[in-house]
Amino acid sequence: MKIYVIGTRGFPKIQGGVEKHCESLYPLISNMNCSVKIFRRLPYITSENDQKNFGALQFQDLWTIKNKYFETIVHSILASLICIYKKPDIVHIHNIGPALVLPLLKTFNIKAIVTYHSPNYLHSKWNMFARLLLKTAEKIVERFSDKIIFVSEKQRRLSAGKNTEYIPNGVEINVSSINSDYLLQIGALDKKYILAVGRFSQEKGLNLLVKAFQTIETDCRLVIAGDADHETKYSKHLKQMIDQDKRIIRTGYITGDPLNQLFSHAELFVLPSYHEGHPIALLEAMSYGLSVLVSDIPANLEVNLSPKRYFKCGNVNDLKNKMEYCLVNKITEKEKAHFRSQIEEKYNWKKIAEQTIEVYEDTLAR
Repeated sequence: MKIYVIGTRGFPKIQGGVEKHCESLYPLISNMNCSVKIFRRLPYITSENDQKNFGALQFQDLWTIKNKYFETIVHSILASLICIYKKPDIVHIHNIGPALVLPLLKTFNIKAIVTYHSPNYLHSKWNMFARLLLKTAEKIVERFSDKIIFVSEKQRRLSAGKNTEYIPNGVEINVSSINSDYLLQIGALDKKYILAVGRFSQEKGLNLLVKAFQTIETDCRLVIAGDADHETKYSKHLKQMIDQDKRIIRTGYITGDPLNQLFSHAELFVLPSYHEGHPIALLEAMSYGLSVLVSDIPANLEVNLSPKRYFKCGNVNDLKNKMEYCLVNKITEKEKAHFRSQIEEKYNWKKIAEQTIEVYEDTLAR
């Protein structure tokens, strides 16, 4: 099968949940008798990730304007024109924004599958027009896609479409790093910091975490790994909040061994999001056997943690109280084992790749 992929900024070393999803999924699919081409966005390609192949995968880097309102649709249109010319067996689109090109692809009888990662129109970064456009894109997905893959079972149940599948995000069972040179570099100590990982955008709730942490008396520091895709008033204010507090460390976007070290040696992982499609960062923390604390939004509740690991979304006092509780009450070996068994059984990338191939084969058989 020849598969072309639209909707990711690209990978490796490019921030984002969709990017992490694609980086984990498609190398496996390309080893299952599939030829896979990933359309990447040229503004995100640097000397560190400027390569034409990733294992058996092929990259095609296309120009687009780096602007949060226009970059996705411009890139998706250019990619879809190439798809129309090259005629792959299937075009796999990630998220509803890029799926605005579905009518164009279907005009030329190209099979198209959409992975629905999240209802993006709920994100506060969008203005009214952008939200309307994304809601329109959602309707287009329901009408024109040959199959919709939902990473959230609850979101799938809300869909009116019949041709849907639930295939969650996944994560690898990570091997903890014994290194600590990066920790020393940033001023963090083993088991003496709380970790948060995410984009500096409002839906991630990192400002709430900063406020809650500043009210806690602890010798732990707070390490926040991530950055903004596009600098905004919110991201600038968040960075200012962090940089004014000597107990908080801002690493910027990191990958590889530095990120591995942060997950390996953290005392507690916190995910304070207001909205998530399916929380890969939470699954990563669980794979390291970390104590975790997350907001009680539907996507996080689907992971089915114990009640003590949830706080009321947006409630700074509840977040403060639950953080204090988790810092005192350490995670048990039994709970660590439960986390790992969940990942092996439900969030295993190999199984997810096999399920995705089945969707491709079913779509082509129609």
